[in-house]
Amino acid sequence: MRDRFITRLYGATCRVPRVSPSRPGKAADRATSFPCPILATFFCRKDGNRRTHTHPVYVLLWTLILCLPLVQAFAQATPSATPVVLDRVVAVVNNQAILGSDIGNEIRLSVLDPGRGGLGVLTPIRALDQLIGRALIQQQIRQEDVQASEPTQAEVNARLGEIRRELPACVRQNCSSDAGWKDFLAAHGLTEEGVETYLRYRLQILRFIEQRFRQGISISPQEIAAYYHDTLLPQYGKGETVPTLDKVSARIQEILLQQRVNALFDDWLNNLRKQGDVEVLDPSLEDPTLESPAAPASPASQPDVSPSASPSGNEEGIE
Repeated sequence: MRDRFITRLYGATCRVPRVSPSRPGKAADRATSFPCPILATFFCRKDGNRRTHTHPVYVLLWTLILCLPLVQAFAQATPSATPVVLDRVVAVVNNQAILGSDIGNEIRLSVLDPGRGGLGVLTPIRALDQLIGRALIQQQIRQEDVQASEPTQAEVNARLGEIRRELPACVRQNCSSDAGWKDFLAAHGLTEEGVETYLRYRLQILRFIEQRFRQGISISPQEIAAYYHDTLLPQYGKGETVPTLDKVSARIQEILLQQRVNALFDDWLNNLRKQGDVEVLDPSLEDPTLESPAAPASPASQPDVSPSASPSGNEEGIE
């Protein structure tokens, strides 16, 4: 039959008559598809042996009315997806963003800093403070275009080898071997690329500070002798062997140079923080010991940027 319904899984089709322009008086069939058999039955009314077609506007209107409950039921059955925060900006330093993931990386990388011995786990607040200080220094390096401060790959590899051999945490896990080093990285959530980038930044900052502050500083023999008598000798107990001034003079001079450089560096970094635009966006990461986010960091929270630090990061004792 020409006017029968052709029912499919995805819908139904009915045939309605129309006048053929090429053959006046003759009727041609026009197929109209509906989204479901129910709608086809509703809108394709039988008129004698033919089926007539409802006006398209009414078809659309009734289709929306009949389908709306189905859409609402589907929406209620589908659980709403909860947004997942992949990362977020926690601070901005002169238009340079610091992300929450940067804080996590800084905390994990702190295991490579021997200077944190006895200071406990690095907190997120102190980690952010170190990242702010490092960002200010690196911005200054780029501003002054200090090309000579960029370390070579050989220097980075040398520093990495010293850490693997001398860092106490590495020694305990036998990091001198490739297997031990891989186990150490995996245990602390680190990667070789991340460690190399971290060491490269530290070496760059060390060299920059040495070029900027160490040159021109001189330590007089009187200062060395005063340190020897007033600071070094009281550290030795009765009956212990005391080194002579000549033997430790070079080391005392290095210590005094480091103290002088650290003082100049602290003042310089303090000025950078005051002059720069530093904004901490996460209130939980603001340091309550600081008057403002741009205040200077305490010595314990500053990155290890001492130009005279030993390769392993430890202060060498005077013997």
